[in-house]
Parts: sequence; C-alpha cells; structure tokens
Amino acid sequence: MMTIACFHAHYSNIALIEEALAPYEVELVHYVDPGLDRLKHDADFTEAVTHEKVSQTLQWIAHCHADAILVTCTLFAAVLGQEAQHVPVLVVGIDDPLLQEMKRVPGRFILAFTNPATIEGTMARVNQALQQNDEHEQLHEAVTMGTEAVLIPGTFELIMRGDKEGYLAAVSAGLQQIAEQFPTKRVIAAQLSMAPAAARVTADAGMLIYSPLTSLAAYLEKNLNIIRR
Repeated sequence: MMTIACFHAHYSNIALIEEALAPYEVELVHYVDPGLDRLKHDADFTEAVTHEKVSQTLQWIAHCHADAILVTCTLFAAVLGQEAQHVPVLVVGIDDPLLQEMKRVPGRFILAFTNPATIEGTMARVNQALQQNDEHEQLHEAVTMGTEAVLIPGTFELIMRGDKEGYLAAVSAGLQQIAEQFPTKRVIAAQLSMAPAAARVTADAGMLIYSPLTSLAAYLEKNLNIIRR
C-alpha cells in the first residue's frame, strides 16, 4: 500500500483529504504545522523563512518512509518549484491539478482566496505554469493576462480559530457573489479549506466553482498510480 504524507498548515484540511482519498488503497500520514501562518505578519518575516521551513519539513517527511508527499497549504505550495526538486520522493502541491486543468482548458479565471498571505505566491505559481509550454506561448500569455485574484476578506481568521460553520457560510456567500459579479469567467476557490464552500455553491446555486478537490483524486490516480479499493 502506498503511503502519502500530507503536509498541512491547519488540522481542518485532514478530513477533506481523508474523504477525497477514502476510495483508494493508500495510507495517509498527516503532518500539521501552523507556525508559518502564525509568523507571516511579523515585521521580520520573509519568503526565505518559508523556503527554509518547507525545505526542512519536506526532507523530514520524506525520511519518515513516505512514498509521496501531498502539500495541502497554498502558502507552502508556492515555494515547491524550488524546494521539491531536492526531495527524494514525488511532491504534489494541492494546486497542481488545478494548474493542469487551467492549461488544458484555457479561459478567463478568477482565483478566490481567503488567506491574503497566499495570493502573491500562488499567482506567481499560476503564471509560471501557464507560460511553461513554448509551443503555445501566445495562448498561455493570453490566459495569464485574463487571470485575476480576489480576496474574500474577514474569513480566514474564522477557520484559524476553529469556526468551520462560520467559515463555510462566509466563503460560500463570497464565492457566489464573485460568480455573479464575473459571469463570463471561471471561478476557482484557490485554497483547500474553501472546497466545501465551492461544493455548496455549485450544488445550491448551480454555479460551477472549481476547487483543489475537483480533480485531486483523478490527478493522484494518474500520477501516483494509486488504485481503488
């Protein structure tokens, strides 16, 4: 059985990953470290701190008999381009399936966030991914120019203090408002914690909101060769 180590910034993401991968023959081992989220507003906090901590943790997790590592925090995932290449096992960022889908079906995107600290790094990761394929360079450039980030303010602190229902309600309302405001764009809930709200708006309002869970299982099935029970 494959062992997938999951690197989280908040414990609430554990249940989301457990549920998404329940149909598969995998062992999930969870590592939760909220430290960077607690330090990110310090005056002396820099991106170098994130790089160092993520690098150290990935090496430690890989050492603990993991076959692959799933990084569920967008703050952590934003530095994987540089740090994952030094890890002896495959490292998957939570936004990798979304990036692949955005490249496969180009269009105009709105990426919604609740954590302002993840916006810059995630958008840089998105832009880099969409511009990687030289064969379609002009197409990717157009897609990048049509991709925007929107913050749903006053919500992230809800999930960080454990108010999951308040967070779900506030993010659902925010995503629906964004979808109504930008009817010609594809709305993406950029963070894993937003996935339940995206599913609620999709089901209740009939507005398709993509999330990191939309294609995660299929992506891991293809790239890690995990099998169904």
